[in-house]
Amino acid sequence: MYLNAHSCYSLRYGLIRPKELLELYQGLGYEQAVLTDINNTSGCLNFVRLASKYGIRPIIGIDFRKGIDQYYVAIARNNEGFEEMNEHLSEHLTQEQRELPVEPPRWEHCYVIYPLDRMPDRELLDYEYIGIRHTDLNRIKLRTDLPEDRLVMLRSGSFRHRDDYNLHKLLRAIDLNTIYTKVTPDDYAQADDLYLSREELLESYDGWPAIIENTQRLLDSCSIEFDFDSSRPKNQETFTGSVTKDVKLLRRLCRDNLRYRYPEPTDEIVTRIEKELKIIIEKGFVSYFLINWDITSYARTRGYFYVGRGSGANSIVAYLLQITDVDPIELDLYFERFINLYRENPPDFDIDFSWKDRQDVTQYIFDRFPHTALLATYNTFQYRAAVRELGKVFGLPKEELDMLTRGKPVFSQLDSLSKLVLKYASLLQGLPSHLSVHAGGIVISERPLQYYTATFVPPKGFPTTQFDMVVAEDVGLYKFDILGQRGLAKIKDGIRLVRENNPTDEPIDIHDLKRFKQDERVKELLREGKAIGCFYVESPAMRMLLRKLRVDHYLGLVAASSIIRPGVAQSGMMREYIIRERQPERRRDAHPVLWDIMPDTYGIMVYQEDVIKVAHYFAGLTLGEADVLRRGMSGKYRSREEFDRVRDKFFSNCKQKGYTDKLASEVWRQIESFAGYAFAKGHSASYAVESYQSLYLKAHYPLEYMVATINNGGGFYRPELYIHEARMCGATIHAPCVNTSDYTCYIKGRDIYIGLGFVHGVESDFAHRMVRERGFRGVYADLIDFVERTRIGLEQLCTLIRVNAFRFTGMSKKELLWKAHQLLNKTQKPKVEQARLFRPQPKEYQLPTLELEQNEEAFDQIELLGFPLCSPFELIDPEEPSSEIMARDMERYDGRTISMVGYLITVKETKTKKGDRMNFGTFIDRQGHFIDTVHFPPVARQYPFRGKGMYLITGKVVQEFGFYTMEVSAMQKLGYITDPRFNEKSYNINGRQFSSRRRKTLKAR
Repeated sequence: MYLNAHSCYSLRYGLIRPKELLELYQGLGYEQAVLTDINNTSGCLNFVRLASKYGIRPIIGIDFRKGIDQYYVAIARNNEGFEEMNEHLSEHLTQEQRELPVEPPRWEHCYVIYPLDRMPDRELLDYEYIGIRHTDLNRIKLRTDLPEDRLVMLRSGSFRHRDDYNLHKLLRAIDLNTIYTKVTPDDYAQADDLYLSREELLESYDGWPAIIENTQRLLDSCSIEFDFDSSRPKNQETFTGSVTKDVKLLRRLCRDNLRYRYPEPTDEIVTRIEKELKIIIEKGFVSYFLINWDITSYARTRGYFYVGRGSGANSIVAYLLQITDVDPIELDLYFERFINLYRENPPDFDIDFSWKDRQDVTQYIFDRFPHTALLATYNTFQYRAAVRELGKVFGLPKEELDMLTRGKPVFSQLDSLSKLVLKYASLLQGLPSHLSVHAGGIVISERPLQYYTATFVPPKGFPTTQFDMVVAEDVGLYKFDILGQRGLAKIKDGIRLVRENNPTDEPIDIHDLKRFKQDERVKELLREGKAIGCFYVESPAMRMLLRKLRVDHYLGLVAASSIIRPGVAQSGMMREYIIRERQPERRRDAHPVLWDIMPDTYGIMVYQEDVIKVAHYFAGLTLGEADVLRRGMSGKYRSREEFDRVRDKFFSNCKQKGYTDKLASEVWRQIESFAGYAFAKGHSASYAVESYQSLYLKAHYPLEYMVATINNGGGFYRPELYIHEARMCGATIHAPCVNTSDYTCYIKGRDIYIGLGFVHGVESDFAHRMVRERGFRGVYADLIDFVERTRIGLEQLCTLIRVNAFRFTGMSKKELLWKAHQLLNKTQKPKVEQARLFRPQPKEYQLPTLELEQNEEAFDQIELLGFPLCSPFELIDPEEPSSEIMARDMERYDGRTISMVGYLITVKETKTKKGDRMNFGTFIDRQGHFIDTVHFPPVARQYPFRGKGMYLITGKVVQEFGFYTMEVSAMQKLGYITDPRFNEKSYNINGRQFSSRRRKTLKAR
């Protein structure tokens, strides 16, 4: 008979998950139960969905509070009441955080319960009640102003036991960002907000039967129901307003676009179209396709690049509607992965846009469709983060926090406070901390979203649900994935730079995939794995795979895009696929049934639909059961009972078919490995299209494409490597220049100027301003002209001088720094200069020759750009050990132990099956070529990486499928030469003695 009950979705307050709360209610003898989280509805739908399993009749509401201060509790009489209170909470949870009113608006379908101390100073409306805590009972005995028929029980339920209460107080301290001793009783709940048995709860109101009866009557009048049949989607039902018109429009679009996609359509194509349309119409997915078509049509009118992927890429209807660019006939894409009569949810479309265009597309969707929201995710406390948060609450010093989070502390050797931190961190682990936003999920509902949830507005600026994707799908709301990526922006900017830098060249049709597939330069890049900067194929692992496979065709890249995924790689089938690709005689190793099911991949499961095929044809599962496996391997429902039932049927069917236990277990092991999110073939094919587009630009216009890559945040690697790659392709790299550089990198011919926005210490707004000023009034004549026109401060001016951005003046950096201090007093802010006819001349000094020492430029660049523009090998201390063996020499040393010097590019940390840490390293040698290394656990422990820089690496050269790596046995980080900027020199200027120190300023002795 609780009217105020909290779960863990009373964020940083409650502790009990909705499922655990239902189990608790059941054990305490309740037949109906309430959930009223604080300003939150995240747990409501799951609470309602699961309640019947525990014999509980669910009732939901919201505990409206400002901080810890309770204003009122709202209980939904029905679904309309839940919608009313969600609308009210949504108005409060806006980006501006509107003040919560002390009284709610007038409602028709809700009950409102005020705490005794918040009782309105007016006559109560017919749906308003006064909540009486058990501690209030003595206070109300002599009150004559309280209407007896409006008094209800308001004892809160928040905790199961003392540990919950202690953890609650710690959560409150975390929420308030303070130490435990500064949290006051006003900041947390009362210790007796415990969940009691029904008998104990009623006993606490003994002698007050009217209050108990009023409470029971209120609860009995409430009823909440949701349709959790996910086979009936609750998304917007029609696109045109009529199902019939929707079907006509979909058929017309397919008919109108048929010749565009297939100039000579075959019977196979027409049959496939009709088969898909029949099932799409029968399953009620027509509006889903039309909405995706509308979104992509808008993008095309705006000139936005996009890639449609996901299982929907297996659809010929999606191909005709230009939602995707993958031809399912050419690729023989498995129709049943995309859709079948047993599949309950709509096919999955992930539509990638440029990170620059995505915001506008999202705004269009919100403007176009009335009932739209982003999907939330639950950010949960991870163990190490929980240890750190609790350590701060307990006031532990940073050194102890680092020891607890980074080391492996022995519990018995810790002091009492550290033990408490670890104890409560384990209890806190996995609980929701705050709501965040799904990477790209958008729901478009037939009903207002507030029918299901309150919404909040995060910094992205769009209303967002308070539940996640799984809960949304439970209630039949399927998401549209509108994602942003930098690869498309790189392609779009690359085409623009090609046009600007090569105005006489023929324009590039970036959608001419047929041409790209046949291009010999593209094939060469694929075979050799020379794809730095190219979408999805540039990582060290992908470079290794491409070199081992030696594929140079589209289908080979499609397969490579999927077998690189953890599911295939970890099962050992990636290696088996390479063997069967390189050694055709080994293809006979495949089981005959598996070979018949998957001849294109040599009997090896590579794509998600392969699991459906194997489950259906090999193990005899229905397509519906196979789809359960497919969803389970993606991690969505793996813990649910249905997955276990299908697993048992898989093995029983295999036994009936006469397969050995060993074979059945091996095939199941391969299926289980796909929990690492293998791709659908259409999804991989969509990725391969974008890969080919970027490979074509890299093959024919490498400099322009590298500039586009750098300007869009790079990719897998740091910007330094893309600068290096441009240099390897023949570019001349220039430091930033205030008269030539733009905010981003600029290319002219084969010259690339680093952008002013890349200089550490130069504010973004100022960098943009100096470029705009130059465009408006012309190049800067000299340092004085620059200072007067941009109103720059001394610190940023010195930074630009040190990065050599004023080299056009012909003056040395030290002379310029001296002049900068003359022009600007460090203690004064730059003033707005009025236009003047004559520029006042500053006092001139006779300066000595201020020389720049060798390599001083490189150290300035390391500090201000993050990397030197010269070869880092030039900076190695000559006293350090060296080696003349280069990456191209590794073939001659196969099987032998050698030493090499490499500049560290990236490190991948992973774990063995035993849980031991190991590393994969990527270096470049003095000639600029890659060295790939493997660091097994003993070596990783003894010779850890120590940050960026040069390393002497020693190990055995090993080769697999023609790809050479080093199995490292020892590693030493090499020192650089002494930073020459620390060297002190003396100068005599106008009879006074000065010295130069670091930062190149001249200080009087």
